[in-house]
Amino acid sequence: MIMAPWVWVSLALALLASAGFGAPPADMKLQAYLLWGTNDRNPPADRNYQPVNPDIRQKLKSLPLKWAHWYEVKRVDFQVAPGASREVTLSDKCQVKLRQLASAEVEVLLIGQGKEVMKRRQALPKGDLLVLGGNSPNATAWLVVLKRNE
Repeated sequence: MIMAPWVWVSLALALLASAGFGAPPADMKLQAYLLWGTNDRNPPADRNYQPVNPDIRQKLKSLPLKWAHWYEVKRVDFQVAPGASREVTLSDKCQVKLRQLASAEVEVLLIGQGKEVMKRRQALPKGDLLVLGGNSPNATAWLVVLKRNE
């Protein structure tokens, strides 16, 4: 049996539609947290630091960190388009530059006091946390946590 040309065209269009030629990938929505770690039960009295969220606290407990208490210093909501980069300033000494490479893969550059502290490339699925840090000169610590929301 020979098919009419319109049947072939319909089949070709159906195959193209199912091959993923739909909407472009969405922007990646994230939160960047600047955290301060200490073994003191309370943050400094002159600072308005808040205890970290339960999901971040749980993640930090699973890591080999020597500090028992973590406080949120600053939080920034931002988004990055596929293939684009975005720089986020968390303090006058701390910036994060994030580039979305693929739908769930990112490249992150942590900048401390104007110098590159670390560069990391990895998958960051929705709901996951990425923890970044460098050397700390005293009995406290500073970390940056990235959380992908969408």
